[in-house]
Amino acid sequence: MLWNLDPAWLMMAVAVVAVIAFFFGSALNAIMRDDGFGPFGNMVVFTVGFFAALVAVNSYGIAFRDLTLATATGLGGAFIAIATVALLKAGLSRL
Repeated sequence: MLWNLDPAWLMMAVAVVAVIAFFFGSALNAIMRDDGFGPFGNMVVFTVGFFAALVAVNSYGIAFRDLTLATATGLGGAFIAIATVALLKAGLSRL
């Protein structure tokens, strides 16, 4: 799916996801404080998790004919990524 996009549309998709991720990252920074990564760090983890989930699911042969399915998959991957990285950070800080 991502590989079929024109480079201009791909850059626009990354920009839109990054802006939305910054809002989520800012909200999570207010909630997590020291356990988080700051607004920009949370944004990076969200954006990478979003696109990693899309690429991973698409590599299994699931085609995203619907934008709703792609968005749900990406958001799920983003939240799984932030939860995993936050758990790793909390676990390493407890050692």
